Amino acid sequence: MLRLSTKSQYGVRAMFEIAHGYHSGPVTIKEISEKQSVSVAYLEQILNTLRKAGIIRSVKGPGGGYVLNEEPDHISIGAILRELDGPVAITSCLDPKEGCMRIDGCVTHLLWKSLGEKIEAFLDNMT
Repeated sequence: MLRLSTKSQYGVRAMFEIAHGYHSGPVTIKEISEKQSVSVAYLEQILNTLRKAGIIRSVKGPGGGYVLNEEPDHISIGAILRELDGPVAITSCLDPKEGCMRIDGCVTHLLWKSLGEKIEAFLDNMT
């Protein structure tokens, strides 16, 4: 069965907290940690990845925390997942790093490719 990594699940949950505070100001990592029951150390790793990708930014000083770099409805779940875990590939043969050894003779390649594209489109349309 398809499963998202813990990193992706926590990353999406953290992003919801940051998006929820979009009009209120920065959200601290401690707030996210407490509301989502995720350790500060793990959130630091996740949020650092999203910060480096330009999805969020950190605000230093008193009243600081994390804010989105764009409006919440411009950031897709697909973009978050790709930054945290790479491309969505439902089978190893669709993973760009691994490639498909049997592409010419594989009777299910088009099925998996089509399903993967539909999942990716769905995730890209969710904000």
